[in-house]
Amino acid sequence: MPSYTVTVATGTQWFAGTDDYIYITLVGTDGCSDRTLLDKPLYNDFERGAVDSYDINVGEDIGEIELIKIEKKKYWLHDDWYCKYLTVKTPYGDYIEFPCFRWLVDDKEVILRDGRARLPQNEKTGLAKQHRHKELEQRQKTYRWKEWHPGFPMSIDCKAHKDLPRDIQFDSEKGVDFVLNYSKAIENLYVNQFMHMFQSSWGDFADFERIFVRIKNTISEYVMEHWKEDFMFGYQFLNGCNPVVIQKCTELPEKFPVTHKLVEDSLERGLTLEEELKKGNIFIADYELLDGVTANSTDPCTIQYLAAPICLLYKNSQNKIMPIAIQLGQKPGEDNPIFLPTDDQNDWLLAKTWVRSSDFHVHQTVTHLLRTHLISEVFGIALFRQLPAVHPVFKLLLPHIRFTIAINTKAREQLICECGLFDKANGTGGGGHIELVQRSMKTFTYKSLCFPEYIKARGMDNKEELPYYFYRDDGCTVWEAVKRKYPFGGNYDS
Repeated sequence: MPSYTVTVATGTQWFAGTDDYIYITLVGTDGCSDRTLLDKPLYNDFERGAVDSYDINVGEDIGEIELIKIEKKKYWLHDDWYCKYLTVKTPYGDYIEFPCFRWLVDDKEVILRDGRARLPQNEKTGLAKQHRHKELEQRQKTYRWKEWHPGFPMSIDCKAHKDLPRDIQFDSEKGVDFVLNYSKAIENLYVNQFMHMFQSSWGDFADFERIFVRIKNTISEYVMEHWKEDFMFGYQFLNGCNPVVIQKCTELPEKFPVTHKLVEDSLERGLTLEEELKKGNIFIADYELLDGVTANSTDPCTIQYLAAPICLLYKNSQNKIMPIAIQLGQKPGEDNPIFLPTDDQNDWLLAKTWVRSSDFHVHQTVTHLLRTHLISEVFGIALFRQLPAVHPVFKLLLPHIRFTIAINTKAREQLICECGLFDKANGTGGGGHIELVQRSMKTFTYKSLCFPEYIKARGMDNKEELPYYFYRDDGCTVWEAVKRKYPFGGNYDS
């Protein structure tokens, strides 16, 4: 009588073990085993982190194993179980691994294929093709599309994190880690003093230093010492938190009437502004996206403002990016002057502060929320709906979207919703952040997600012209590394 040894690994996360009944059926090309209860006498099976082995006897050879069916049935109360993988040792001494890495909840049945990646054209049996079809059919019922807000990318059809499929929810450790990191961040910001400072106007720039009293490292101290200086302001466009706005300027827009006379004191090479433009030494950061966006008015006691500035930047003889002109609105006029480094020190500093404020809003809402979180969710949902677990691209992408849908659902539930944290703490709250996403989606392209093309489109790809653009250099290095390791190029057979 042929005998198979099945080894079952239970997850190590909190509450991964179960006391429910676990049944298994081996499905081969020539038949199936009986439905077998996995249970050892006087032994607590499927404890957290356990790796347990069981013998499955069959009446006759079932051929090459194609599928494993796992069933969980209630013992007393439903007790969810996280199965990492199963390994089958055949009567011929071969080992076959069946990755699972999912939760079995309620009275659930899971059917697994072995861990080898397969394309649909390589499937040899009707059973394998049928499993592929049924897996996607079930997934498309589970992972449904929904438009959370008009003009937003499509998202998962779930109102709250608790309503998500268990496999894509935060696990217990991740949830606790999320809370602890949040608490630590609040503590680091010395939040009690920080909030107290907001009750009245700040008296001087030294107040900023008191905010970060508990964050001490070489970088933070250096930035605190130099944040008011033009070289640091310019450097942040290249390697700060939002290094995707700056672009090469080959022609000044009509809405920004900067002349050579205005900026000649900032130019170092003895060239005119027009000549510097032709040499590729002029750059621009335009926050037109913010023009006309309504500032947060959810608190009638706090008046908030938004600017849509344009900042002209100059690469000096030391290859440093320096600001040389700032206009805080999109329409030139007497009430919208161009600020210069030669202006009063505080006027110039305030103009730079408005630019940095606008950069913050674009970073938080467009670069971070939209282009990092919401767009990734689109790919994640499509992945679950269109690719079975044995597809090589599914195996490649799955680790990169882990918790993406979960964190986005929490964001829609707590952060960007009406009366969420954006409304309470952000200048674009109360609807402005919604408008920013909608505007950005109108010009969003897939091509802009391709890193080298996005860098080139902004004229920022020449390493000799911009030797200190480390965001570009690191990003292209990662891009090329991925390209070398996974050279699909539209041809999976490669």
